[in-house]
Amino acid sequence: MKNIFIINAHEYYPFAEGKLNNSFTEKAKNYFEEKGYNIRVTTMKDDYDVEQEIENHLWADVVFLQSPVNWMGHPWSFKKYADMVYTTGMMGRLCQNDGRSADEPKKNYGTGGMLGGKKYMLSLTFNAPKEAFNDKNEYLFGGKSVDDLFFPTHMNFRFFEMTPLETFASYDVMKNPEIENDFVRFEKHLEKHFPALVMETK
Repeated sequence: MKNIFIINAHEYYPFAEGKLNNSFTEKAKNYFEEKGYNIRVTTMKDDYDVEQEIENHLWADVVFLQSPVNWMGHPWSFKKYADMVYTTGMMGRLCQNDGRSADEPKKNYGTGGMLGGKKYMLSLTFNAPKEAFNDKNEYLFGGKSVDDLFFPTHMNFRFFEMTPLETFASYDVMKNPEIENDFVRFEKHLEKHFPALVMETK
C-alpha cells in the first residue's frame, strides 16, 4: 500500500468551521509523506474534476476519508461528490454496473466492483461522546456502534469491492474536546495500519 488518496469532507458551518477536520487531514498528509507514501488530496470545498477523481480512486491503494459527522452522516458536499463521482464510475471503471446478469437478475446485487485489493479508512469527528455508542441503555443509538451508524458508507465502498481498515473516531469535539489526546491517538492509529515504507537505496 504505497498510494494514499485522502478525501477531506469538511464543511463550513457557523457553529463548526471545519478546522478540526482540516487539522486531521494535514496530520494524515504529513504522516504519510514522512513514511514514504505517495499522496493525493481532494477537499470538498475546492473545485474538482469528476474524471480526475475516478482516476484518483484507480491510482490509490487506500482511500482515506476524513469527515465530520453531521445529522448522523457525512456533510451534503460529500454526498454530492459520491453522487457525481461514483455514479460516473459505475459503468466499467469503479464497478461493472451492479453485478447482476440478465440470466439471474435477482441475484448477486452489488458484486460488480472492480477495485478488489484496495482498502479504505474512515476517520470521523463527532459531537456525540464515545459513551453514546455500544451501550443498549443509551437512548439514541441503542447499542449501535460507529460502524453500524456508517453502514451505508461501508456498503458504498463494498460496492466497489474495497475492504475496510479500522475506523478512527474523535468524540465530543464541541462540548468536551480532548483534541491533543485525539491527535496522539490518531498518530498511533496511523502507525498501526501504515508502517513506514522501506525506502529504496541507490
